[in-house]
Amino acid sequence: MVDKLGDDERAAALAGLDGWTAVEGRDAIAKTFTFKDFNAAFGWMTRAALIAEAMNHHPEWFNVWNRVEVTLSTHDVGGLSALDIELAKRMDALAGG
Repeated sequence: MVDKLGDDERAAALAGLDGWTAVEGRDAIAKTFTFKDFNAAFGWMTRAALIAEAMNHHPEWFNVWNRVEVTLSTHDVGGLSALDIELAKRMDALAGG
């Protein structure tokens, strides 16, 4: 089982992520990805879903045309964990960031 990140761990992890921000009122991080069109956005979501499934760690996300809004939090620990940071990094890599 993973543990919830402490304040210092959370700050260090966020500093190492590009474009991810803390969600106000929640122990979570979020980022909006923008793609060329719907096909590119949906293709990225499909690849990200396969990674998330393999990790058994699933994002909250919302898609409209070329935009995908992602929120990550580990519900089992009631907040941010190393799983969220790893999934964020892998999503960034998929998006070319």
